[in-house]
Amino acid sequence: MTDDNTISILGLGPMGRALATAALAAGHPTVVWNRTPDRAAPLVERGAVLAPTAADALGRAPVTVCCLLDHDAVRAALADVPDGSDGTLVNLSSGHAGAARETRAWADRRGLRYLDGAILTPAPTIGTPAATILYSGPRATFERHRPALAAFGGTALHLGEEIGTAAAYEMALLDLFTMSVGGLTHAFALAAAEGIPPASFARFAAGIGTLLTDMTGRVAGQLAADDFSSPVNTIASAGSAIAHVRAAAAAHGLDDEPLGAVGRIVDRAVAAGHGADGYARLARFLADTRSVPAST
Repeated sequence: MTDDNTISILGLGPMGRALATAALAAGHPTVVWNRTPDRAAPLVERGAVLAPTAADALGRAPVTVCCLLDHDAVRAALADVPDGSDGTLVNLSSGHAGAARETRAWADRRGLRYLDGAILTPAPTIGTPAATILYSGPRATFERHRPALAAFGGTALHLGEEIGTAAAYEMALLDLFTMSVGGLTHAFALAAAEGIPPASFARFAAGIGTLLTDMTGRVAGQLAADDFSSPVNTIASAGSAIAHVRAAAAAHGLDDEPLGAVGRIVDRAVAAGHGADGYARLARFLADTRSVPAST
């Protein structure tokens, strides 16, 4: 290891480059690795050391931060790390909670301490107060490396010892984001089909975001209390609204399959007797009726 303050960064996509830049700016000796070495050139000019392999980078620092495509890519990049290795691997690559548990087991077999994490803010926030990164895994490991992780700026939250917790938060938040973006883009397409200028539509669409913000706390409270009565809006009314929007989309030849998927969930909930309940009931209904994969 070159220095107790050294940080190794694996993966130099936009987020990896931001992490390495922040580490350098905070004064940490920084080792970098990328499958395409040319991407490291600007960082090397600023003082980073380019490692020939990911395993070499891991061996040069007390803490190695991965920001690759997914957990499979992390394990593939570090396939040459031998059992009995030392060091801490902090994986900020995206993946679900099960993948985090698999990588934790992989790291354990090689003697590596392991933290899993999720970056909740875009690359330009890294190294600034606006950054938010979630971590899960052994508290002692997190505290040991908190000073190094502080180089990435903003808020670093340890969510608990269970290794998959940060990934679970990330996937649920990505679910919310991607579904919301899908709805936003479909709405703009429908507005355009009716001849509404984008700027005019945006004036009113922004208010829907405020409604969702208000609903978030209400849904959380209803789920916590297991009480879905006296709703502001009912599941049955949601079904009617979806039918109207699908008809409007169909009239313009727009793809209405996303609306159909939500409509089928609503129809099943109504058929199960929940039509008079509030929207929060849909979250409980989905959880209670989810498909559980067969054990292997």
